[in-house]
Amino acid sequence: MNQYQQPKRKPVLVVEDEPLLRMMALDLVEEAGFEPIEARDADEAITILEARTDIIVVFTDIDMPGSMSGLKLAAAIRNRWPPIEIIITSGKFRLDDSSIPARTVFFPKPYDHGEVVAALKRMSSLT
Repeated sequence: MNQYQQPKRKPVLVVEDEPLLRMMALDLVEEAGFEPIEARDADEAITILEARTDIIVVFTDIDMPGSMSGLKLAAAIRNRWPPIEIIITSGKFRLDDSSIPARTVFFPKPYDHGEVVAALKRMSSLT
């Protein structure tokens, strides 16, 4: 790598149906030093995951339109792409470790940006 090349940032898939919340989450991911990839719903997220092998973390809302919720998306990710780390968030639901897949972190909305950034950095160091 020469002095003008940026180190490759690790990609994080943000799955959020609300445009403003998605933009805020994408900004958070980018400011934390990751490459933000966006999906409007779980179906779009699955399509992206099928096409890309470099996603390290998925940051998803629970309540979304489409064929599956963020919880079902998390279960599908854990089943099909076990190495991917998962962060779930919701303003409507409160979850504990028994109701989410292994190696998944839950943050209620409004989430603390510092806590999410810390989780992203911790999770990315595992990959």
